[in-house]
Amino acid sequence: MIQFIFKGIIRDRSRSTLPIIVVSIGVFLTVLLSGWMKGIFTDMIDMNANFSTGHVKIITRAYAENESQIPNDLALLGTDTLVPLLQKQFPQAEWVERIQFGGLLDVPDKNGETRAQGPAFGKGIDFSSPESKEASRLNIQHSLVQGTLPTKRGEAIITDDFAKRFNVKPGDKVTVFGSTMDGSMAFKTFIVSGTVRFGSTLLDRGAIIIDLADARDMLDMDNAASEVLGYLKTGQYNDEEANAIRDSFNTKYSNPSDEFSPVAQTLRQQNSLGQYLDMAENMSAIMTFIFVFAMSIVLWNSGLLAGLRRYTEYGIRLALGENKGHIYKTMIYEAILIGIIGTIIGSIIGLAATYYLQEVGLDFSSMTKNVTMMLPPVYKAKITPELFYIGFFPGLIATVLGNALAGFAIYKRKTARLFRELEV
Repeated sequence: MIQFIFKGIIRDRSRSTLPIIVVSIGVFLTVLLSGWMKGIFTDMIDMNANFSTGHVKIITRAYAENESQIPNDLALLGTDTLVPLLQKQFPQAEWVERIQFGGLLDVPDKNGETRAQGPAFGKGIDFSSPESKEASRLNIQHSLVQGTLPTKRGEAIITDDFAKRFNVKPGDKVTVFGSTMDGSMAFKTFIVSGTVRFGSTLLDRGAIIIDLADARDMLDMDNAASEVLGYLKTGQYNDEEANAIRDSFNTKYSNPSDEFSPVAQTLRQQNSLGQYLDMAENMSAIMTFIFVFAMSIVLWNSGLLAGLRRYTEYGIRLALGENKGHIYKTMIYEAILIGIIGTIIGSIIGLAATYYLQEVGLDFSSMTKNVTMMLPPVYKAKITPELFYIGFFPGLIATVLGNALAGFAIYKRKTARLFRELEV
């Protein structure tokens, strides 16, 4: 029977072309939008993790309460023993130290006098260690506009927007004014080795990135760090693994009554990222439901129209003695085959479009200039395993549901009226 129905679909295109097109379009949109939304949320989560939160972050309890103020007087101490301890007990993650600081960036003229000044956000990361992945993690190499990465102590990179605003070029000197860990005044002059543009307004307004050793020297933070970040070696945030690390660490080493006691936080607990993770997880289900509902209505109407066109066919089949239930069953089988064909076509096209957006993406940087959230400038899709089967839910369910609703018209055919129609 299936072979007979399939031949009917292929040979009588008047009853299959429109439903297949509708299913293909619906599945295409489902796959494409699911992949794009997944990519957007993944990129946003990864960007926040790489620049700010890590997959797991360890800071002091007091620092956590005032984190927006970057209170380095409440920073972690004894990191030379803390980091090896973390590496030994939680080898599933890579642990890195970072120093955050704020201050004033001073640009001198040829006489050493102040030519321009501007507020800047500073970050101290490990540039010097051969095994360090910090530069690649922050995508600094690909974000360089001018110059090179720091190769020795006393060099720094600044954001290109800041450099253009104050006419700073690689090789020029800038001085950072801030406060040390103990609250006294701190200042240090750096040679600009290069400029970067991350594409995020929050980062590009004014930032300076220096080596971790230089940051410690400038801020009197020997054997200290603002935070220790853990990155799962799989490269992707996993809530279960991160929670296991957090719970284990806090149970062993965190003391709620000591404000300088270290405390571990997962990515989900920071910057409201938990809401975005939940949204990313639910987006595909929401979109699938919407398309199933919308396509069911469209295919219901399509089924009704097809039923009207095939009204005589159903009448002749009933007059020949075919059971109504059998006719209805063949309609459902036909809908399943149409749904499978449309789903395969729509999935192939959707995956191709998703792959294109994964490689190229769409640049929305001009629309996010005034956004203070850490967002990627280019929104890319992401092909995930579920995209290979997610289209079957709207493709099959909507097609079968639409035809099932339209097929009830068969049971309303009256035998007496049927013979009058045939006599005419």
